[in-house]
Amino acid sequence: MFDYETLRLVWWLLVGVLLIGFAITDGFDLGAAMLLPLLGKTDTERRVIINTIAPHWDGNQVWFVTAGGALFAAWPLIYATAFSGFYWAMLLVLFALFFRPIGFEYRSKMPSKRWRSNWDLGLSLGSFVPALVFGVTFGNLFLGVPFSFDEFTRPTYTGSFWELLNPFALICGLASVIMLILHGAVWLQMRAGGDVQPRAKSMAIVTGPLLSLLLVIAGFWLLTAIPGYEISSTVIGDASSNPLSKSVVRIDSWFANFDLYPQLWLLPILAVILPLLTSVLSRAERYGWAFLASSLAITSIILLAGSTLFPFLMPSSTDLASSLTLWDATSSRLTLEIMLWVVFFFVPLILAYTVWGYYKMWGRVEPEAIESNSISYY
Repeated sequence: MFDYETLRLVWWLLVGVLLIGFAITDGFDLGAAMLLPLLGKTDTERRVIINTIAPHWDGNQVWFVTAGGALFAAWPLIYATAFSGFYWAMLLVLFALFFRPIGFEYRSKMPSKRWRSNWDLGLSLGSFVPALVFGVTFGNLFLGVPFSFDEFTRPTYTGSFWELLNPFALICGLASVIMLILHGAVWLQMRAGGDVQPRAKSMAIVTGPLLSLLLVIAGFWLLTAIPGYEISSTVIGDASSNPLSKSVVRIDSWFANFDLYPQLWLLPILAVILPLLTSVLSRAERYGWAFLASSLAITSIILLAGSTLFPFLMPSSTDLASSLTLWDATSSRLTLEIMLWVVFFFVPLILAYTVWGYYKMWGRVEPEAIESNSISYY
């Protein structure tokens, strides 16, 4: 089918597509849940917000599960090293996500105001924490992760959870949170009725420029103050996935790929402009176009991060040679070929039932429908 090097590149692209699919689909329900205590002033309004995302959230997370499975199958060294280095961060995400299925199911089981308010807070925090941690994780990749391999390719992590919460990574985490809040606000403009819709519009108008500002700050910081990585040499003829078969040096900037391929500068331009366009379209009440612009903004931001890091997947700050790239962290050629056939079958299937699910359950959720169907609705 493909040679080994091409297969590695194809899998880099495929995992990127899965991450984009997860960020766009699960992103709006994470964003909407974060907005739950802000836009829902009454119990009915909060139920309106919940019922715009409740039919879809579990299907959306299939993209997350699929991306995790693809990461394990294609890049086992990345999977093992990341879960060693980001162990407590991943546990924090896992426990935060526990609130979502339980909250959706149990939140409206009792009429107690305190009961429902506590579950609303749980849903909001259970969505905020993953959004923050994912952004913080990407920020730390640019700084380098403190790990190294021994001669048997066993990873050793020397950092701590608190070291992950550095200023640059927190800026990236905040940008991730605002990105999903913007996406969720646009979703609520399309799907929520009553007073929730104009409040969501106001939130989208504010968060678009804020996201662009955070991206400019992070980009300028990355360009001027954070050194990049470059492969200086590799063992000739070594096609094995051995991260210690290469030498890595630090360079002035992460933007070396942009010097080689100037067309890549289109990505940061789009990443800054598209959130602003989303806000403009939201103000004009062009909700469908605003959602498309928000989705394209997410796509451009993820492509920008991947293209800037390329070919690195997980740089090491303690042993440069241990840095993992898409050329030396992959599974065998046979594994990549088999998994590629699996992807060709399952990704269209996921897309098909996702589109069908949205088609069947599409429509604006009105407060009157919530009040007249207090049992059948969440």
